[in-house]
Amino acid sequence: MILHHEGIQLQKGYEPLESFRIKTVEPGRVIFSTLAGDFEVSAFSSGILRLRFPGPAQPDYGILAASSEDLPLEVADLPNGCQIRAGNLTLELFNGPLRIRLWDGSRLLLQSVTDRTIEGHLRFSPFARRSDSWLVSMALGNDEPIYGLGEKWASLNRRGQRIHSWNEDATTLNSELSYKNTPFAWSPEGWGLFTHTPSKVIHGVGYPNWSHRSYIFQVFDRELDLFFISAPDPAGLIERYTHLTGRAALPPRWSYGMWMSRAYYRTAEEALHVARTLRERQIPCDVLLLDGRAWHTMEDRFDFQWDPARYPDPPAFVRQLRDLGIRLNLWEYSYLSTRNPLFNELADRGFFLKNPDGSPYIHRWFPWPYDKSWPHLMPSGILDFTNPEAYAWFRDQHQALFEIGVSVMKTDYGEAVPAEVVAYNGDSGARLHNIYTHLYNRCVYEAADQYSQDEPMVWGRAAWAGGQRYPVQWGGDPQSDWEGLAASVRGAQAWGMSGGPFYAHDIGGFAVGNPEPELYVRWAQAGVLCSHTRFHGLGEREPWVYGQEAEDIVRRWLSFRYRLIPYLQSLALQASQTGLPVVRSMVLAFPQDRLAWQAEQQYMLGDALLVAPVVVPGGKVRYYLPRGRWFDLWEQTWVEGPGQFERVMPLDRIPVFGREGWLLPLGPAVQHTGLLKPDLDLQEIWAFGTPRIGLQLPGIALQVDQNGRLLNLPAGVELKSF
Repeated sequence: MILHHEGIQLQKGYEPLESFRIKTVEPGRVIFSTLAGDFEVSAFSSGILRLRFPGPAQPDYGILAASSEDLPLEVADLPNGCQIRAGNLTLELFNGPLRIRLWDGSRLLLQSVTDRTIEGHLRFSPFARRSDSWLVSMALGNDEPIYGLGEKWASLNRRGQRIHSWNEDATTLNSELSYKNTPFAWSPEGWGLFTHTPSKVIHGVGYPNWSHRSYIFQVFDRELDLFFISAPDPAGLIERYTHLTGRAALPPRWSYGMWMSRAYYRTAEEALHVARTLRERQIPCDVLLLDGRAWHTMEDRFDFQWDPARYPDPPAFVRQLRDLGIRLNLWEYSYLSTRNPLFNELADRGFFLKNPDGSPYIHRWFPWPYDKSWPHLMPSGILDFTNPEAYAWFRDQHQALFEIGVSVMKTDYGEAVPAEVVAYNGDSGARLHNIYTHLYNRCVYEAADQYSQDEPMVWGRAAWAGGQRYPVQWGGDPQSDWEGLAASVRGAQAWGMSGGPFYAHDIGGFAVGNPEPELYVRWAQAGVLCSHTRFHGLGEREPWVYGQEAEDIVRRWLSFRYRLIPYLQSLALQASQTGLPVVRSMVLAFPQDRLAWQAEQQYMLGDALLVAPVVVPGGKVRYYLPRGRWFDLWEQTWVEGPGQFERVMPLDRIPVFGREGWLLPLGPAVQHTGLLKPDLDLQEIWAFGTPRIGLQLPGIALQVDQNGRLLNLPAGVELKSF
């Protein structure tokens, strides 16, 4: 057999699984025996089949939010194998080697690898095992795109890419490294594949160094647990995946306002000056962030304590912000400097992850002796969230902050767990690494739920499968240039296609310094039309820094942002019920239009608005309008699709179109959400053409009759038809 060198290396040490036999048939599952031990097939729920090779007992971190329904199965013999039917799904299993085919009715959805040598042998084993991992190989259609697999920055279509499901501090958005990963891949052909594991998974998605015609993945876990998902469209795949791993909680309404930040405000006086200037210049804002070096001593972080030299009276500081209608967001991470006097106490209590010899593991961002050159990145212990006492201690340390009026915590970092450490629950760092951020965000979300005066949420950077339950996530540290903006637009869509409905990116870019005014404005326009909106970076991000023209344009866009809050609330309700993201890629929104799939720098904001950010200097933008009529919000004219368009946009505009047949609910333009009526403040409803479908809003369902008439328009709300 002749293999490409990388193909040989990939399969080194793996034992192919050749044959199986039925061991028992039980209600809801079939158990098979193989050389690698038993495996079972079950119908988890409608449209979802599960194939699982159980491993030795290991900690279960609650990635699955749903319980198996164990639907009835029909088992029948096939030549050289068997078939298992559950509803409309049929899984066929064959011997020599063990391989599968998945059918939805009479349509073949997915099958094991078909890549063969010139002699006719399979080049990759469909299923293979070694002591530390599994190798699975599936076939791909010739032009079949693959999506999902977490927050990544390159093409949304993963075909041709090698993807690591392994959370990393990416430090820019310029490589495959990313903060939010999930081993869930899907195809517009109607199938999804979720690998249920906390461990690393490496995906070769038509990766040509392995096989351009195959989806091959390594699962670095002793258990193999696969969920095969079928649905008629991508939205259905997202819905069923989030049924498995959980739906997002509803973010509070104030979170849809503008968040202002920089890295960093150095004193209470500086932060309050920015807050007052926002109000004086009538720039809408709801949240101010004190970032990682802002509110405590850097050498000692992180112990939940304010720096008394810079913040002598934290309760008064928070009250002054509240008096301006601005909530406070505080930065945190789950590491503690070895220079902090608290370190030894927590180490004695076993609150940190440990080395194999039982000593506390010390994380170093830089090698000794340079590790003390950066005061904010001191050598630190990593809190062990698998220790119930450590978990409770960390959760309850938030109480004093929330009680003085802090509204939300920025849960930064969480990606540093090394493979070799040992956790309190006996697990290895290799299994804990990805899921650590899930435990971290859950802990802080529970603290907010228990102690905050406001509705609970987190502002989190890293996530794993199931992490969408604890909103909101932001996109890490983009480079402050045009490519950083373009990558951020793709990252928002990618996380949405991976089960995460809420997302923000750092307007202006994070590193390094201030962008030019044109880029700042274009980033603001894209960031305003996202589920959440935050200005942040290593430099000043306040609009007045970028000149009067930029300030005026950003102010107008933020006013439009606040008008969109009722619409964003409706999309959040939809996300909590179906898993659909607020920012939707074109393949997710228009699965029947293959031309639309190529337009990866534009997206749908919910059902009603198509957004095409400008991501190059000079204002040139190319975009695609699918079939139907589209209402240009700025020109107030209708445009017929399908078609590809190219325009040069003035600095104050990007293409935004209303979709014919949909409703857009709008509220008033205010300086902060505290000025809105409780729950829902609805001022206007824009109808793009004849409405085809109603709209669910907090406390009210807008209904449309068969003639497109709105049946229950609330009193005082104006209907505008275009």
